[in-house]
Amino acid sequence: MPPLSMMIKPVSSTCNMRCRYCFYADVSASRAVKSYGVMSRETAENLVRRAFAYADGSVSFAFQGGEPTLAGVGFYRDFLALARRYNTRGLRVSYALQTNGYELSDELCDFFAENRFLLGVSLDGTREIHDALRVDAQGRGTYDRVTGNIERLRRHGVDYNILCVVTEPVARQARTCWDSLSPHRYLQFIPCIDDFGGAKQPFSLTAEAYGRFLIETFDAYEAAFRAGRPVSERRLDNYMMLLLGQMPEHCGMAGQCGLYFLAEADGGVYPCDFYVLDEWRLGCVDKAGLRRMACGERAQAFRRLSLKRPQRCAGCRYFGLCRGGCRRDREPWTDGEPAENRFCESYRMFFDTRLAQMEALARKIENRR
Repeated sequence: MPPLSMMIKPVSSTCNMRCRYCFYADVSASRAVKSYGVMSRETAENLVRRAFAYADGSVSFAFQGGEPTLAGVGFYRDFLALARRYNTRGLRVSYALQTNGYELSDELCDFFAENRFLLGVSLDGTREIHDALRVDAQGRGTYDRVTGNIERLRRHGVDYNILCVVTEPVARQARTCWDSLSPHRYLQFIPCIDDFGGAKQPFSLTAEAYGRFLIETFDAYEAAFRAGRPVSERRLDNYMMLLLGQMPEHCGMAGQCGLYFLAEADGGVYPCDFYVLDEWRLGCVDKAGLRRMACGERAQAFRRLSLKRPQRCAGCRYFGLCRGGCRRDREPWTDGEPAENRFCESYRMFFDTRLAQMEALARKIENRR
């Protein structure tokens, strides 16, 4: 069996914020049970036991939500104790957690530092944009609270990166948002996705704006490298990897869906966090092993569907870099066939104007190694 990457939602869709674009609110509302509550210790033990029985080489556990810190530090202490008990073959183990940064106690920060968790903290560029879209349960902006907790992570020595959702307002202020976030040095810009129904909102990301965003962000990324102060941005880092003949680590840039497992709080397992839907439930860790789920017809069908692309992709000169993009960006499907990637024109705009510079930068990166 291969190394295992597993995402875990220990509190399901429960959250202490009400971000206006939350994709998981739409996903969880599209299934019979919106929230599965808090993962029980029995289910956590079954999950850990089956993870170490399945994997070879290494195991990566990434916690997300909802808001995974709501599970409490006791949940994570118990989880790590279970991992130590069941890791009888001495596999490499790593931990990550994605948080909205709203509530981070000193106790939790100490735990993350001591156990070398990598945290992804959501912060949407400027105060104005963040406070308009990332609000608490009372509708109040959260920028000051989140940035204060990021400073707390720094004081405790917790490794973190910044997750910024690229909405239309972010895309239209690309350079301002880069300047605001680049001091953190490790960034991930995530294109905002619409609900499964495709309804547009004032913050919905247009292809034109995203194309300009990619151009402006790459220019800043290149300038930072040339100035000797490189900033890591996940998508652009992966483009550099592709141009250097390496495989991307970003699943949405791999050309087809793999099968990382996502476990909901009730132990239900799904092939992707974008598709935690009843129709794609592979099984439950309380009842079946991961190998059985991976080999099942539903998992195989999920992989096969990711290979379907519009005919236009076949003749595209940029297919080697784009690879059709994330399957979620090819929704909605009609009669079993995907739509064209909603960012197709964004990528064309970007590569038409910046591919030569990207290739030159990739060579400089390789020469410096």
